[in-house]
Amino acid sequence: MRIILNILWIILGGLMSALGWIVIGCLWCITVVGIPVGLQCFKLSSISFNPFGKVVRYDDSGVGSFLLNVLWFIFGGLEMALSNFLWGVVLCITIIGIPFGKQFFKIAKLSLRPFGAIVERENFL
Repeated sequence: MRIILNILWIILGGLMSALGWIVIGCLWCITVVGIPVGLQCFKLSSISFNPFGKVVRYDDSGVGSFLLNVLWFIFGGLEMALSNFLWGVVLCITIIGIPFGKQFFKIAKLSLRPFGAIVERENFL
């Protein structure tokens, strides 16, 4: 079931979200100082390619991740969060789109605070 949902996800806007993460990551990697932020964007693009079956867990990593989250929010996070939120609202208009909209809301929350976030496979056992 996850495979079918993830394929539909890519068609219904997930590809655009993942490409957004990749473009922002490439922009951050232009400077040496921004490389850690860019690498994090590349890691988080994986949840935009296939979000079904993945959960986001937050680990309070300290001052370093807080400062990176502040920089991220100013220089790219707000735009990513707004675009994912708007995609979620559009998809939640129909009943069929609600599961996909919920995934966009999950990614929008992740877009606000990506540092200290851990993306894991969800266990159904």
